[in-house]
Amino acid sequence: MKYSRLTKEQFEELHQEFINFLATQSITASEWQDIKTNKPEVAEQELDVFSDLVWEGVLNKTQYIEHISPQQMHLFHLNEVNMHVIAVQIKNAIDLTTKAGFGWLREHLMDDDVEFLQAKKDYSEDRNKDKFTLIQQGGVITKGELFRFFDKLIN
Repeated sequence: MKYSRLTKEQFEELHQEFINFLATQSITASEWQDIKTNKPEVAEQELDVFSDLVWEGVLNKTQYIEHISPQQMHLFHLNEVNMHVIAVQIKNAIDLTTKAGFGWLREHLMDDDVEFLQAKKDYSEDRNKDKFTLIQQGGVITKGELFRFFDKLIN
């Protein structure tokens, strides 16, 4: 398995897609029940293959990932060539994960307690694996509004 298995909730959301996936392998509903009962290891493999296919599709479309912690914000633009990251660091006790903390940042962007950094990093041989690693580390896929805002502000 290249990524991670989808959660029970994710499988429930993608129920129809999973049925279609099984159909592409000529597995009927009754055959799937039989596989789950009598060949659980085969069922596990099918769940893993489907999970990887879903992740691959999602990661192919992912262009922005945000990771916000109490004192830092890492905003990634995942373009074709590399990852461009903008980091916002807070040098006081403000917590960016709270509404009040984020509001403070909006009001104090040019404060001495706010530092902006940016860098670009080339992908490894597997761009989607790099994206997945960011997600595993707590990153969230976004539409990139924050990245674009800070990109305009500092560039």
